[in-house]
Amino acid sequence: MNNQEGYEERVKKLPIRVGLAHFNRFILPHLSRAKRGPKGKLSSFQIFNHILFVLHTGIQWNQLPIKRNQIHWTNVYKWHWRWSKDGSYKNLFEASVIPLRNERMLDLSTLHGDGTNTVAKKGGQESAIQDTSTRREERP
Repeated sequence: MNNQEGYEERVKKLPIRVGLAHFNRFILPHLSRAKRGPKGKLSSFQIFNHILFVLHTGIQWNQLPIKRNQIHWTNVYKWHWRWSKDGSYKNLFEASVIPLRNERMLDLSTLHGDGTNTVAKKGGQESAIQDTSTRREERP
């Protein structure tokens, strides 16, 4: 077995769904909760799994497979927006990465900042915007 195959066996894919025990232990402590109003129809656990489903599949928010009278997709998006703005996702990320770093279990030999690769066509020096003249055309 070469080094790459061993690495692939150790690294697991991102989860599509999180179990309740793992959610309560590792994720819930880092997510903000509603401070006022009635208790929601869905738990934070169910909302988080809906968000993971959207992020994994890339579907539109309004295409979430939610039962008709359960909750509206805008509520799931609202929680995603709230958790991204109030630092909940940042706290969750740091809480999962820092212990791995401290235990020297984090492999940073290959790092993609945002997970994308952009190909520069034709050398990449040319502008994507066509040149336009701001000078008024002279008429004879």
